[in-house]
Amino acid sequence: MTLFFPSHNRTAMPVTSTVMVMTTSASVPTESEGAIRGGTVTDRLVDANERYAAAFTDPGMDARPVLHVAIVACMDARLDLHAALGLELGDCHTIRNAGGVVTDDVIRSLTISQRKLGTRSIVLIHHTGCGLEAITEDFRTDLEMEVGQRPAWAVEAFRDVDQDVRQSMQRVRTSPFLLHADDVRGFVFDVKTGLLREIDPA
Repeated sequence: MTLFFPSHNRTAMPVTSTVMVMTTSASVPTESEGAIRGGTVTDRLVDANERYAAAFTDPGMDARPVLHVAIVACMDARLDLHAALGLELGDCHTIRNAGGVVTDDVIRSLTISQRKLGTRSIVLIHHTGCGLEAITEDFRTDLEMEVGQRPAWAVEAFRDVDQDVRQSMQRVRTSPFLLHADDVRGFVFDVKTGLLREIDPA
């Protein structure tokens, strides 16, 4: 599915529509785990931040997202949400976790996003080939056997990605804490084609 999102211009130019197709992030060569060019992965990130900061200029933005939208998506490294949705810095709130499922903590973030920072729309994005389809709630039992303590959280594993998107939409729409539940839409991102497929909530 092709999405239409309003583009914006912070110099008060007329609003237009932008058509976009989702893309995955480019593949990068893998190197030995924990050792990249003589340092750790974290060392590489810190070095990159120093280069970034050297050219950084404060954009002077407000903390409120320009498009008044919050996006809940999976943490999968193949999803480059800003590039895929044509978003710019400051456009949205992005909330990510394993599976992109709506948990109590996601509701916490969405509630703050709406009540304190002015968002009104919610977009939920799952994807094909999700790792949560390959495990079960037995993962918690395995952890308990290994470390001697059972996790308090649920794995939120699923077998039907469409149905899990519907469940996530329902959790959002029935939450008593959210002010705006009238514009909630759910999608499945295809990691092979980069396209979104909208899920009927019924």
